[in-house]
Amino acid sequence: MTTSNGRTADHPIDRQFLDRWSPRAFADTPITDEALRTFLEAARWAPSSYNSQPWRFVYARRDTGHWTQFLGFLNEFNQGWARTAAAIVIVLSKTTFVPPGGKDEVPARHHSFDTGAAWGYFALQASLAGWKTHGLAGIEHERIRRELAIPEAYAIEAGIAIGRLGDRASLPEALQAREQPSPRQPISAFSAEGRFAFDV
Repeated sequence: MTTSNGRTADHPIDRQFLDRWSPRAFADTPITDEALRTFLEAARWAPSSYNSQPWRFVYARRDTGHWTQFLGFLNEFNQGWARTAAAIVIVLSKTTFVPPGGKDEVPARHHSFDTGAAWGYFALQASLAGWKTHGLAGIEHERIRRELAIPEAYAIEAGIAIGRLGDRASLPEALQAREQPSPRQPISAFSAEGRFAFDV
């Protein structure tokens, strides 16, 4: 077993998987463009079907010209805690691709799957570098598409808040109790050999 960060894995894994978690309390620390590019470089090497690499990351760093706009892409709840983040990223995926040997775009049924892998690589690299990331489902999809002029061939997947770990006391009381690495379900809850054996 592997133990780290108050978590224990049931099977031996690298500690980096236990050390990565998604806080909401961020320190008021800026991030350089070069640091962000290191996370993007890790995402670049994620696996993708036919090497189509459908992921797209559009970001703004705090105290730059696009920050207020990108903070506004989050729903009201997420804006409340993410305003101290160092950067906000909007994750997109291209829903079509040209298969090897082809000439025309066809649907890429795997675009979200591949983009999720890229986000995972991004998050792990950030964690290894001492930064924290928090994936965001609560984003304003229509506003993002309109203001960033996102073509219809791209899906708006999620947002990411990035920052250095801050003091949980900076959060509203209701969130302070949740500000810790979360547990996970056992492998038996999401894997089965040879048959579908999960709750419907």
